[in-house]
Amino acid sequence: MTNPFEDPDGEYLVLVNEENQHSLWPSFAAVPAGWTVARAAGTRQECLDFVEESWTDMRPRSLAESMQSPESR
Repeated sequence: MTNPFEDPDGEYLVLVNEENQHSLWPSFAAVPAGWTVARAAGTRQECLDFVEESWTDMRPRSLAESMQSPESR
């Protein structure tokens, strides 16, 4: 059996949590609590491309915000 998280022929969603962390998720599986759909179902490569384009700061949102200078808040 193929791992549904690594199936090159599978259909995926891109999920995002409140910390702006992204995850590929098999489209047949229920979206877990605390995550929302950031990109509708597509191929694995389409979803990987979306993550690469949209998740440019790997730091959790709370860390990035805490590191901002007071002037930029």
